[in-house]
Amino acid sequence: MSYADIAAKGPKQSPEEARAPVPPQIEHTDDSISSLVDVDSPHISSVPSDYESQSIKTETQAERIEREEEVKREAKRLKETAAAKKDAAKDKIKKNADNPVVLGNAIGLAIVSGILGIGAYRKYSQGQLTGKLVAAWAGVIGLFGVGDYFVSQYFFKRSPPQ
Repeated sequence: MSYADIAAKGPKQSPEEARAPVPPQIEHTDDSISSLVDVDSPHISSVPSDYESQSIKTETQAERIEREEEVKREAKRLKETAAAKKDAAKDKIKKNADNPVVLGNAIGLAIVSGILGIGAYRKYSQGQLTGKLVAAWAGVIGLFGVGDYFVSQYFFKRSPPQ
């Protein structure tokens, strides 16, 4: 059954209810004529004849270009700072490459990471990797890190980094 069939069975509308509402009317007054802009008044500005040939046409455009240049200068400064830090880190690594404490820490980190990764994969493949197990091993890693810190401090006294 369609909507039209159901609506036809309902109560009939009176002619007043069936009529469309009256659209709103705009009130005409003579006051609106006085609000027109006088084109000869001084608050209307015109553009110079060479406006189209100017590279920067508005103050907003000039401000945007100035901000973009400032951002470029800041980015260049940050790149230079990052490059300097990178070079300093490379120099520090080169100077300490033969330090036995640094070598021991790097080798220890690689071995511990490998063992944990293989162990975690085995537990995962067996379906036994749980949040409790991960938390327990995270605690063990934390304790290992604290112990390594103090042991390294002791050995750094004997063989200080450069």
